[in-house]
Amino acid sequence: MNTHSKYKFGEKGEQLAVDHLLDKGYEILERNYRFQKAEVDILARMKNTLAVIEVKARSSTSFGEPQDFVKPKQIKNLVKAVDQYIMENDLDVEVRFDIIAIIKTAEGSRLEHLKDAFYHF
Repeated sequence: MNTHSKYKFGEKGEQLAVDHLLDKGYEILERNYRFQKAEVDILARMKNTLAVIEVKARSSTSFGEPQDFVKPKQIKNLVKAVDQYIMENDLDVEVRFDIIAIIKTAEGSRLEHLKDAFYHF
């Protein structure tokens, strides 16, 4: 897969994730929210929970599961970005970190929504 088609797959994966969240009753607050070194793929809200969602699109699972690709430093940056977002928008919410994994299969793609996929520390 060349860089362009990887980007397209990633973009498509993000749209699949948004569609999934909307189907489940989430309100999409932001896409690609940036703060300092972090970019949060999707910020979605359901009732008083702010779901911080990292979308991982993979063309195979041969290099491990998509959820294994979130590194501690990235988590630290995500936490800073989310704290900033909550402050800017004066939100009173519980925060949950999720991963939506999109795995390309022969039939199309498979989506897994992993709630509380990682914890901030």
